[in-house]
Amino acid sequence: MPLQLGLVGLPNVGKSTLFNALTKAGAEVANYPFTTIAPNVGVAVVPDPRLQRVAAIIGPERVVPAAFQVVDVAGLVKGASQGEGLGNQFLSHVRTVDAIAMVVRCFEDEHVPHVTAYLDPVEDIETIQLELVLADLAVLERHLERVQTQAKAHPRDYEAEIATIETVLEGLRAGRLVRQMDLDEHQRGYLSDVALLTNKPTLYVANVGEEQLPDGGEAVAAVRAKAAEEGAEVVVLSAQIESELIEWEPDEALAYLADLGLEAPALDRFIWASYHLLDYITFFTTTGGKEVRAWTLRRGETALHAAGAIHSDMARGFIRAEVVGYEDLDAAGSIARAREVGKLRLEGREYVVQDGDVIHIRFAV
Repeated sequence: MPLQLGLVGLPNVGKSTLFNALTKAGAEVANYPFTTIAPNVGVAVVPDPRLQRVAAIIGPERVVPAAFQVVDVAGLVKGASQGEGLGNQFLSHVRTVDAIAMVVRCFEDEHVPHVTAYLDPVEDIETIQLELVLADLAVLERHLERVQTQAKAHPRDYEAEIATIETVLEGLRAGRLVRQMDLDEHQRGYLSDVALLTNKPTLYVANVGEEQLPDGGEAVAAVRAKAAEEGAEVVVLSAQIESELIEWEPDEALAYLADLGLEAPALDRFIWASYHLLDYITFFTTTGGKEVRAWTLRRGETALHAAGAIHSDMARGFIRAEVVGYEDLDAAGSIARAREVGKLRLEGREYVVQDGDVIHIRFAV
């Protein structure tokens, strides 16, 4: 299953508008809570100038960019962990994603009602976080009961696991997020099957009005301070503007962005921030000059994983990988020249793929 980024936030913060801009999927958008009940799922294309350069070198018939799935989860409200606003159903959608982009409303608009009578983006973040913490508490307490039952026959085998769960529960009761807790890799392994919401990598999207661009003003400054406490990244954008600009001609859109003090669409920065949050890298393949394609891979994965990402037969019959780094190919100007100057290498299945590698898999089935 492709890795997924979940858009999470209170109602009427701009999640569905951002989703539409990201995926061009045309999800329903309205100025009332719970417009989105079933999660919208779409695909975000990763803008990468390296792909265009590889394509210019190869001259293929088709160019295919990298992409990842985006899930627009219905707006959460205070009390969601106790079922308010269909909260349990919505929280279950959050559990399935691999990382979270929390959309935070930083704009005033009398035509788009907020869930509170005033605008306080930090309070909004804390409202969502509290519901995620409470939901994790309920799930982990049930999980502890199951582990304790399993431990009755062999208690020593479960001592470390039970101690870890109790430590995490203590932290959750104090309002701490699991991803901020000081746990080693072994301890986190005990939690790997629980799908804790506050353990998911998270970035913040400060959704602002046009007049607040490019920096976002005081509301965004407060969000940045909150995110800094967690070591999280903040992306500032106007979801409304980004959703409109995707319909414009590129030159006109860039000229308008320049007037706003922006060099490029904020959507691109958000996609790259999300991509890195998911710990993705990109590698490229060429198919006999017919196609150049960008693929996603988790950082640290091998040539065998890359083969499997392309097709299971390639992984099953893997022989070797021919690899040239993007910078080396760019400098050489052609695959043939890269081979001549010794920049094209033969690598085995355990080779750790690097971001920007151009790979050709040799296989036999």
